[in-house]
Amino acid sequence: MRGSRDLVTTAGRAGLNGRDDGKRAAAVFDALGSGYEKAFAHSEAHHRSLEWLLGRLAPGSRVLDVGSGTGRPAAAALTGAGHEVLGVDVSPVMVELASRQVPEATFRCADVRELPLDEGSFHAVCVYFSLLQMDRGEQAALLGRLARALLPGGSLVLATVPLDVEGVDAVFMGQPVRVTSFAGDDLVEVVAGAGLTVLAEENVLFTPDHPEAVPEPHLFLYCGRE
Repeated sequence: MRGSRDLVTTAGRAGLNGRDDGKRAAAVFDALGSGYEKAFAHSEAHHRSLEWLLGRLAPGSRVLDVGSGTGRPAAAALTGAGHEVLGVDVSPVMVELASRQVPEATFRCADVRELPLDEGSFHAVCVYFSLLQMDRGEQAALLGRLARALLPGGSLVLATVPLDVEGVDAVFMGQPVRVTSFAGDDLVEVVAGAGLTVLAEENVLFTPDHPEAVPEPHLFLYCGRE
């Protein structure tokens, strides 16, 4: 997960300041490094979502992994099945780890909000917990761009922490984060407004493997572009 109000304490509310949130996110995940992968490696819902995605892809599909982290499990599973993966992450440390662990994929250190995305250029998009440090307007705008980047019939998997919070300061795995999210039903509306159809959803309670972790709600949306 990339931030939750329930993790340790709520320190207050503050508005996001342009791209400063991207710099904060990079600092957080630079510090977490491979510890993030270990903390979430046992997420069965995450693996189920990848199995669903793999079942919908034709051989040699092109996939965008937004917030690609260490490259595992998403990029590793997708390249292992013969697909072409572009991973994007704001953290230089994560990009270095991913490039080493999944050399079959291509990784770029960039803010996806500033990444040019051609319409209809991907068969699928993964968005695993990578929206939580953007404001709501940016989340909605990015989902619209990601939907347009999909080919007709393409698939998108989105995972988040479904909380009705905006600009909340918290602590995640010992790192300060600022979190913005939507309640589950509201996020479904945002996804539909972006031009995607929610085909299925899964809500689970998950506890990361970390001494400071507490159970947190996870929502996985399985989406398609008609």
